[in-house]
Amino acid sequence: MQHPDSGLLRPLCVDLDGTLVKSDTLVDSLLVLLRTHPQSILKTFRWVLQGKAALKAQVGNIVTLDVTHLPYNRPLLEYLQQERGLGRRIYLATGADARLAEKIAAHLGIFDGVLASDGNTNLTGGNKLASLKSEFHGEDFDYIGNARPDLPLLEHAGAAMLANPHASLRTLLKSRKIPIHRHFEDRASHRKAFLKAIRLHQWAKNVLIFVPLLLAHSLKLPLVLNAIMAFFSFSLCASATYIVNDLLDIETDRRHPKKRFRPFAAGDLQASTGVAIIVAFLAAGFVGAYFLPAAFLGWLLLYLVVTLSYSLALKRVVLVDVILLSGLYTVRMLAGGAATSILISTWLAGFSVFLFFSLAMVKRFSELLNLQERGNAPSNGRGYLISDIEQLRSFGTASGYAAIVVFSLYISGTNVTQLYAHPVRMWLIVPLMLLWISRVWLLASRGEMNEDPVIFAVTDRMSLLIGLAVVLIAIVAAL
Repeated sequence: MQHPDSGLLRPLCVDLDGTLVKSDTLVDSLLVLLRTHPQSILKTFRWVLQGKAALKAQVGNIVTLDVTHLPYNRPLLEYLQQERGLGRRIYLATGADARLAEKIAAHLGIFDGVLASDGNTNLTGGNKLASLKSEFHGEDFDYIGNARPDLPLLEHAGAAMLANPHASLRTLLKSRKIPIHRHFEDRASHRKAFLKAIRLHQWAKNVLIFVPLLLAHSLKLPLVLNAIMAFFSFSLCASATYIVNDLLDIETDRRHPKKRFRPFAAGDLQASTGVAIIVAFLAAGFVGAYFLPAAFLGWLLLYLVVTLSYSLALKRVVLVDVILLSGLYTVRMLAGGAATSILISTWLAGFSVFLFFSLAMVKRFSELLNLQERGNAPSNGRGYLISDIEQLRSFGTASGYAAIVVFSLYISGTNVTQLYAHPVRMWLIVPLMLLWISRVWLLASRGEMNEDPVIFAVTDRMSLLIGLAVVLIAIVAAL
């Protein structure tokens, strides 16, 4: 089928970064470089001095993005495919390095030509306009862009079109009265993307900060306020580490059936926005820590060091990753104890280590089981094999029941009488714990545990009922 005036149509030129692809491919490449070749990051300062085109070329020599999983602007891509089907000439005109641009063009198969940076010339703004004029010998062209560097091209285009445009570009176009022929929007609302990026639901884990205060039966107002301050301080810093992890895993997340919808992997938030959130949240978190006992700051720093080490390397070390995840839950309780000046008993420490190791193992077990059901092999670099499933199940269930044994020994001891008037009533909690940990592993074995087990615990109705029963029993035992 031919367009009615196919011979008279202007060539259509489309930008890449932020336009055809919702993210910035240079930033994506730098993040992959940081994760896979951290020793090369210092070289980027020298490359920057050689110019942006040289930077893109040097990074491209080391890092190759997976072009099949980039976050393409779907409405725009559909439009380009439609225009291509009508016989229109389409060109990819981008400031990205030529090798990456050529790979994207080869993957999509809709472009008649590619104009891109070549290691010497950074093809943006005026350089891109000059290149297009030369390519088309003064012939008019249509252009699709998204940011301020695209302004001179949009001004000279026969038809100016926008894809996920920056607000500043919209303002400039309006002030210069440049008509916009089409818009291609493909992004979530900033508010929704922000809340998803900081993983607000994960703050539920930080309720563990209140555990030492509750178990000590010391609900004095100053201590409660300290615990609340510690909760928000810890939660802000934890959200910052989640974003660091998402930025470093941006390429692997795009290959994951669920993680590809995370805001940075999906291109709904830019990496620069993520860095700004990290800085703001860490600053706010440490301001809150300033008003708490110094020991809390020590645990907060330990948490940050461990989580960053986990994100950069340790999550790819078999079993070490699970031990670290379980240990971070215990760190939350230790931080809560430090904030309220309440010592954590050895019983509570032992119980938490075994319980949270079991829950961390549930997460890995469920991931492998889901891969097995889909017939896929593990590809996230964590080192686990499908054949490890049964061994992980045995590790996790044994650890979960060990936690219950520790709890049983605790309520059998003499120290419990200092806190509970009727400690024998605490034995009613044991069968409830057996029910809950057995149910968690049963659901996991059935492939029905598709989320973080701690988040599952605070959202699952049965788990909430069991938790309420445990609280009521503890209150009755204390009276």
